[in-house]
Amino acid sequence: MSAQQPTDQRRDDDAAETAHASAAEAAASESSAEEAALREEESEIAADYLEELLDIADLDGDIEIEVHQNRTFLSVVAEGEQAEDLKMLVGKHGEVLDSLQELVRLSVLAATGNRSRLILDIAGHRERRKGELRRLAEEAVASVRESGKDRHLQPLSPYERKLVHDFVAELGFLSASEGEGPKRHIVVTGPREAAEDAASVAGADAADAAGGATGGVPGAPGAVPQHPDPAEVTVDFTAPGEEPA
Repeated sequence: MSAQQPTDQRRDDDAAETAHASAAEAAASESSAEEAALREEESEIAADYLEELLDIADLDGDIEIEVHQNRTFLSVVAEGEQAEDLKMLVGKHGEVLDSLQELVRLSVLAATGNRSRLILDIAGHRERRKGELRRLAEEAVASVRESGKDRHLQPLSPYERKLVHDFVAELGFLSASEGEGPKRHIVVTGPREAAEDAASVAGADAADAAGGATGGVPGAPGAVPQHPDPAEVTVDFTAPGEEPA
């Protein structure tokens, strides 16, 4: 009887674990389906808005839609002279494109009540810019490696800052954002390994200090300094230049 009870208990535990796993998979599948439906709705609304915009501006272009990591990417593309015409929707430094992207996001918000994180590209501007940002990250890392000093980059949009952070991380270095509003920019610091080593040393020092707080062998790492007996302390009152008594 006693041998049968553990077996039954194991079976019950296995059944409960299987049921829990199945429920988790079902919840994940449902969440994934809901997310896919949201991205599809977002894409349709954004595409309709862009098509209307192109008609108003009397511009031709095809709209391509992709979804990566639960984020919608829309691209307006064309060839030849039509591609050149689309550049008027980009601006000299992409400022017009950024404004249009915000308008498209607002159209999604107005229609669904959900904030959008979609990315809009026109005439391949963001792809070209992505290459420029990669080179910027490589140059900054090379500068930090050679000089040992932090490198401050020019202000960038949130999306471009994320790209640069990713590029810097791929190169094994650390970066952080500083500043506020239009002055927010990236600072490239030292290698990730050096920071990890420093953190490891700091952790070891903290552990030693914590251990030393309870005492220890004099001279050993983490040991509490042994103070001399006040009765054994001698004070030299000899004035400078005089011989000790």
